[in-house]
Amino acid sequence: MKLQLYSDLHLETERFTPEPAPGAELLVLAGDIDSTWAGYERFAGWPVPVLVVAGNHEYDGRELGRARAAFERRCTRLGLTPLECSEAGHTAANGRRWRILGTTRWCDFDLFGLAQRPRSERAAAYFMRLMGARLGDTVLGTAEQRELALQSRRWLETTLARSPRSAGPGAAWDRTLVVTHFAPSLKSADPRYGATPSTAAFCNADDDLLQRADAWLHGHLHCRHDYTVARPGLRPVRVVSQARGLAAKGETRGHDPRHLIDLA
Repeated sequence: MKLQLYSDLHLETERFTPEPAPGAELLVLAGDIDSTWAGYERFAGWPVPVLVVAGNHEYDGRELGRARAAFERRCTRLGLTPLECSEAGHTAANGRRWRILGTTRWCDFDLFGLAQRPRSERAAAYFMRLMGARLGDTVLGTAEQRELALQSRRWLETTLARSPRSAGPGAAWDRTLVVTHFAPSLKSADPRYGATPSTAAFCNADDDLLQRADAWLHGHLHCRHDYTVARPGLRPVRVVSQARGLAAKGETRGHDPRHLIDLA
């Protein structure tokens, strides 16, 4: 399956024109495309199906429950497919059937283990204040984000454990692709900053879940990755981030807007 991946375009402030990649069968938007949501209009009428996972900035200044419903309605109206603890299917040009699982997968702050969680949460509090989001009448803090993260983690764990045979005749899949906004492993940490307490606000310790997928796409960190993780007796899982980031910080250097990802 050949696909195009965009994330962290930050069209609320950045000047960028998305371009379809020749040969792509799908476009995946892995979050932080535009905190105002206006930039999603640019993907209406895209020449191939578009799958969308919201980033944390899609919820800036909003109440999460109402915002999620409104965001999904906006995507659907534009002809895009939103994924949040939900899945889609795609049959690739080569006939291989892909199961695609999508969720924001907020950070649970356990990247460095239980003992380091308090330090990670203190470091993350700054980012939570910038978001200014709410969960009901409660300001979204690290405790609330952790609960959201654990909910999505449980969904991923349960869904990844399903056998292709459980889908029933004619609906089984050959490969599984996971799309999250937050990164699934410390291996995706931004090399500019390394492993600091705040890294736990960007990456999760989902390395065990990686073993159950064939490919995993993510965003959130303003850098690009393409690496594999070994799986005993199976093909390695491929992890890709194609985040653009902010031009003023030099993060866009080397970003190829028409980069084509070929998943075997």
